[in-house]
Amino acid sequence: MKKIGILLAALSLSLAGCESKPSLQKYFVENSEKKEFIAVDVSPSILNTDKVTLSAEEKEALESFKKMNVLAFKADAKNEKEFEAERTKVKEILKDEEYQELIKVGNGKEGGAIYFVGDTDHVSEFVLYGSKKENGFAVVRILGENMNPNHVMSLLGLLKKGNIDMEQLKPLQQLMVKP
Repeated sequence: MKKIGILLAALSLSLAGCESKPSLQKYFVENSEKKEFIAVDVSPSILNTDKVTLSAEEKEALESFKKMNVLAFKADAKNEKEFEAERTKVKEILKDEEYQELIKVGNGKEGGAIYFVGDTDHVSEFVLYGSKKENGFAVVRILGENMNPNHVMSLLGLLKKGNIDMEQLKPLQQLMVKP
């Protein structure tokens, strides 16, 4: 009987210790099916680098990149309050110490920022956030292993150099169309 009591106590402590704080991953899962959001998962094949000669640094960056998740909220005159509420949720998540700000542009209402998770030599996730009242906001999670800030710059260069597979980005075209 004493063992059962100890087992129950240990179980309750372990359940109480589980974190239930908001995270971007939870936010993506909770909102990806909602009609106000556009969700796109992008694989490394979008870069279409088969016919491109890559430098050693570009190869390393490409190998560290696993996938990209995009979640965008399309704003219009009918959903201004919801836009503000959702944008506030994302900003609160990004205030967590897990997300380290790398660069910020614009002001608090409009603009963007790049965050990372991990340390500068072993980044597991880069987060790009951008917001504009007329269009909405987007959060991009670039997931990988042992990435670093140079890898992101290399990947951005590969976007220009490679033959991008636009089919993977087709759902995002809705965000660019003016209401």
